[in-house]
Amino acid sequence: MKNYRESDYALNKYSEGIVYRFANETIELTLEDFLRKTPGATEAAFLKWKAFSDSDYLLQAQKDNAQTKKNISIGALEETAACGWMSLEDEYNVAEDRERNLHIVEDFFCAVKLTEKQKQRFLLHYCRGLTFREIALREGVHFTSVRDSIEQVTQKFREFYLKRK
Repeated sequence: MKNYRESDYALNKYSEGIVYRFANETIELTLEDFLRKTPGATEAAFLKWKAFSDSDYLLQAQKDNAQTKKNISIGALEETAACGWMSLEDEYNVAEDRERNLHIVEDFFCAVKLTEKQKQRFLLHYCRGLTFREIALREGVHFTSVRDSIEQVTQKFREFYLKRK
């Protein structure tokens, strides 16, 4: 987690109160404030809210950290044209490439004996972008069986594609 000490999670966890950070200010709700503003509230209720806020901030920090790992820096791009709109001709070429690739995959599925599960996993991973773990979760199996299955199909696909060239 980048800048852990400055994170909302750390700020809340190591504070005696419940901390709310907004764009322009940070507010801390102390036990005294909680008891004064909430008639009939107890210290146990405050501690329950404090534990909930700690776990909620931790979950958010973990999600942010996971998302940060997925981010791609564009600082290394050599040409800014890569960030712009494609011309109609380029869009047509991309569509043509997709169509060609779809035919290659269809030919592959017809030429090579695969189980339905292997086909499904291959398409979910390469066409829909699901990870091995996401596919495994959908199927209720261990991710290594999904990984091994997709790697086998990928190897067969490489061999098939190289023969076509």
